Amino acid sequence: MRPILVIGAAGQLGRELMLRRDAARRPIVGFSHGELDVRDCDGVRRAITDTAPALVINAAAYTQVDKAESECEAAFAVNRDGPANLATACVEAAIPLLHVSTNYVFDGRKEGPYIEGDPVAPLGVYGASKFAGEEAIRQRLERHVILRTAWVYGAHGTNFVKTIARLAGERPALSVVDDQRGGPTPAGSIAEALLAVTNAIRGGSARWGTYHFCGAPATSWCGFARAIVDAAGPYLGRRVVVRPIATADYPLPAKRPANSVLDCGKIAATFGIASPDWRASLPAILAGIFGKEPVP
Repeated sequence: MRPILVIGAAGQLGRELMLRRDAARRPIVGFSHGELDVRDCDGVRRAITDTAPALVINAAAYTQVDKAESECEAAFAVNRDGPANLATACVEAAIPLLHVSTNYVFDGRKEGPYIEGDPVAPLGVYGASKFAGEEAIRQRLERHVILRTAWVYGAHGTNFVKTIARLAGERPALSVVDDQRGGPTPAGSIAEALLAVTNAIRGGSARWGTYHFCGAPATSWCGFARAIVDAAGPYLGRRVVVRPIATADYPLPAKRPANSVLDCGKIAATFGIASPDWRASLPAILAGIFGKEPVP
């Protein structure tokens, strides 16, 4: 049986994909960045030729949003040229590509949730590089699925939940932005969504194109942080206050969309994939992060 090839297998999403081999219903072969650099066109071709996969899932990305503002070339090399290399190799191998993108392709000025066909208008280098990657795939490969997601978190890698859990263990109070809204999305749920799409492709019911997938209900970063510290309470043994602040009070190099909420109706209607309730995943993820028993 031809395997699924996961690119970026050591990252936050890639590790979740590798943990779900049983759900994939076929073998999964993974390459970390150290094993395969998506910027290396010949290396990408060799990896696909050697593994002869049924399809490729690209979980590799340059995700340092603020650093991208000063490392534009590096961000575009990974987020645009990497997907272009993968799409070209997939064309040659006559196989599909599943690619993960981001809400940062939008400027966040829309009042309601973003649908797939809304105009893109990235506010910074990261979003622009990710949209360039989407376009590189669309121009080269018909058989593709692009999955845009938002506010990704999990037990692995660097993310908001791990940062808030760490800070809550160090400080009695936190100040968190309250005028940006989005749908926090567990990395494990993204992995499961991607594998559900692969199973649909395997079953002959592929519907190529772009889809949105994020967690529900929508909340602000402050609301998300409050839920995290509440769930972390048994490990901290004390109450941590989370105070709301405005984006202007916490300046960063890269601008963030005020509205990162994605409409996930299309993926639900096409593949039967529902948005996960992000609140349900917090206890298990925090248990893995703290790695200890709750305080009595």
